[in-house]
Amino acid sequence: MKPIYSLAAAPALMAAVAVFAVPSGAQSTPAGGAQAFAMCAACHTVAKGGRNGIGPNLSGLIGRRAGSVPGFSYSPGMKSSGLTWDAKTLDQFLAAPAKKVPGTKMPISVSDPAKRAAVIAYLTTATAK
Repeated sequence: MKPIYSLAAAPALMAAVAVFAVPSGAQSTPAGGAQAFAMCAACHTVAKGGRNGIGPNLSGLIGRRAGSVPGFSYSPGMKSSGLTWDAKTLDQFLAAPAKKVPGTKMPISVSDPAKRAAVIAYLTTATAK
């Protein structure tokens, strides 16, 4: 069964995510990133073999081509982006998803550089194959 995606729900989702705010001094370590990732967990899982949700499962993220998780309905922009996920690409994408990948379904950005660094540090270890 395919999940239903609607950007109309994005404002409500963003309001709910605000509850998981991380202090701007969040450490850019995997431990500090686990708290920062809480806002991402509303849409993404990191467990190997985990389900796709509103966003794709992120297991094996680092080094993977964007738009390549089986069974997830990516936007045409993400499928054709040609990106390979690494720390630099994730930083750019999380800072401004629609700027990095026009047409992406990702409605939430992480504007604070410390929070982005914390999320990326967490993803680097938590999604390792």
